[in-house]
Amino acid sequence: MSTTPHTVRTTDYHTAGEPFRIVDEDLPPIPGDTVAERRATALTTGGSGTDPRPGPLDDLRRLLSREPRGHAGMYGGFVVPPDDDGAHFGVLFWHKDGYSTACGHGTMALGAWAVDTGRVPAPDDDDVPVRIDVPSGRVTATVHRADGRTTGVTFRNVPTRVVARAVKVGTTFGTVDADLADSGALYVSVAARDLGLDVSVRTLPELVRAGREIRAALPGHDVYGVILHEELPDTHEGLHQRNVTVFADGQIDRSPCGSGTSARLALLGDDGRLAAGDTLRHESVVGTVFTGRLLPAGITEVGGTSHRTGTHAFVLDPDDDLGAGFLL
Repeated sequence: MSTTPHTVRTTDYHTAGEPFRIVDEDLPPIPGDTVAERRATALTTGGSGTDPRPGPLDDLRRLLSREPRGHAGMYGGFVVPPDDDGAHFGVLFWHKDGYSTACGHGTMALGAWAVDTGRVPAPDDDDVPVRIDVPSGRVTATVHRADGRTTGVTFRNVPTRVVARAVKVGTTFGTVDADLADSGALYVSVAARDLGLDVSVRTLPELVRAGREIRAALPGHDVYGVILHEELPDTHEGLHQRNVTVFADGQIDRSPCGSGTSARLALLGDDGRLAAGDTLRHESVVGTVFTGRLLPAGITEVGGTSHRTGTHAFVLDPDDDLGAGFLL
């Protein structure tokens, strides 16, 4: 860990309950001309979790995502230069197992952070777009302002496409039909009832086990997340569903999952249950809500709230035998 700065400053947000830790200083050099190329660099210097000699960037990821400074559910982003002048900045998304290609809740947190810190100027009462280059493309977080405060964020994702429908997947809960959609990362959707489960805190251990089994059963698809969903009574705004998204190696998204909501919108549109302009009220396992809207040509918008939870100066004591920490 000698290449990691001894003090690492972060600004932390949560979007609908899911954490996002932002690092925009003290980063080691990350070769690459684009955000996608920088992610590839990160993956070849330990980001895959298989390199026994991780590079300085991955040292930093491990330090911030592991206990005692983080936890197994931690998520964050390294702010990097954009691909070109069309975006305000770029970001490398990270979690305990490596680097993802997309992160909707993180995009919303970054939009709020950019405006709250003055990095992107914003009026007291209006909407302001924050353009961000992510590994899957360019996305926009529209930050809503009233009385000098950020009141919400809506992000417009890269185009989402349906990849496959009703793929038979064997699990210890039985064989289920899985639907696949790519919304910057590949998500698998499975109805929780087909597993004999509901989506609740009580059933989280079984949902995580099912998510891991489903992901492992589709090794050729490079699945990022498994969305286990259930129907709720429609609201006056339209469809209403609850989900838990199990991603990476058994991580649980506390939010309704931003990019995962894009995937759900595309599949519901393909089913004929949503038309362009229709909305989905999407709940998380902890009761927080995103509002998703289906637009033409595979474009989706997902809105919610992001709030700052703190600013931190994490210290790595060179005499600390735990070093970058541990995972439970």
